[in-house]
Amino acid sequence: MSLFTLGISHATAPVAIRERLSFAAEQIPEALRTLTGLEGVQEAVILSTCNRTEIYAHLENGSEAQLADWLTLLRSADDPDVRARFYTHAGEAAARHLFRVACGLDSMILGEPQILGQIKDAYSQAQHHGAAGNHLHRLFQYAFAVAKQVRTDTHIGEHPVSVAYATVHLARQIFADFSKLTALLIGAGETIELVAQHLREQGTRRMIIANRTLSRGHQLAEKFGGYAISLHEIPIHLGEADIVIASTGSPEPLLIYATVAEILGTRKHRPVLMMDIAVPRDIDPQVMELSDVYLFTIDDLRNVVENNQNSRRTAAHQAELLIDAQVAKFTEQLRGLDAVPAIRAVRDNAGILRDQTLEQAQHLLAGGAPPEEALKFLAETLTNRLLHAPTAYLRQAAHEGRDHIIRQAHELFGLKDHDKEP
Repeated sequence: MSLFTLGISHATAPVAIRERLSFAAEQIPEALRTLTGLEGVQEAVILSTCNRTEIYAHLENGSEAQLADWLTLLRSADDPDVRARFYTHAGEAAARHLFRVACGLDSMILGEPQILGQIKDAYSQAQHHGAAGNHLHRLFQYAFAVAKQVRTDTHIGEHPVSVAYATVHLARQIFADFSKLTALLIGAGETIELVAQHLREQGTRRMIIANRTLSRGHQLAEKFGGYAISLHEIPIHLGEADIVIASTGSPEPLLIYATVAEILGTRKHRPVLMMDIAVPRDIDPQVMELSDVYLFTIDDLRNVVENNQNSRRTAAHQAELLIDAQVAKFTEQLRGLDAVPAIRAVRDNAGILRDQTLEQAQHLLAGGAPPEEALKFLAETLTNRLLHAPTAYLRQAAHEGRDHIIRQAHELFGLKDHDKEP
């Protein structure tokens, strides 16, 4: 099998090295052109994300080393420290690696679904620029099908394994419709930004971002269609919020019991979900004692994440078994693809012999020969011509004592009696 993978990822290299080998989207077309221009590189796909840069290629034998030379030279990263981080896979191992990547089994967050879309984009770009042919087409289409099967037959993608996603997942257990809810997000760091993204995906249309630095709050609010306030304005807007999520670096609680108790009276018993994912805590723990308030802390969410990670690990084991079975099926199909050129050559040669013999038989008829004589000539001559090369080869094999060739001939031609000599 001539499939080959060269890569570097979060599992083998820190971001300082990964970023040196990454490709921006606009750089991929030219990279594909030069890559497929290398001797022995028949087809190629380049996958470049924040966590990995990988080349999937269909190669002629002996051209694997060129990929590492090309990549390091192109990215000005030809030093031993970088090359030591590379991993390679050939044949079945290359297919298995792609299947695992597509299913999220090789991701930093086990089972994350975004990588599949990134792989589809990488393949689509390679196909658009003429870099992906029949071999990689089969490989990637098979990978997409395997990823779909794993998502369908296991629970690997059903359990949130990040605090931000777990926060919103927990909110879904309390609120069925997010479109009419108001979310108050306290803080503007990475976690709050991810929370805002997940809330938007769930249909939340009204978000208030409260932050110490108002400019950063405005920046985040603009991204998600919300509006920003300063921290001291929180009491003014707290009564509007159905969901409150806090994650700041404040050394003291920003929401104290008395303030929350006073403002809850204006909500007429409408429930409020509060999630404090800050350390130290942003919300006074006593708030939990108030009716109509559901307060969860970072420890509650971490327990959810850990339980879900265990569930994903179980699902990942099931996925690995599915992948093993699909790799075997794919390898069998690819071997059939490898036989296509030989089959085509055999059929083309037979067609030439057929046409030549038919033309001679037609000349016999035109010269006045009886039809029976022309038909007999056609049948006997075509048979002899088709069998001449294999018969001569079998005689030579028998003369040299290569009995395995004789046995293979019986299998090839479907002969039942394996003991008779040709």
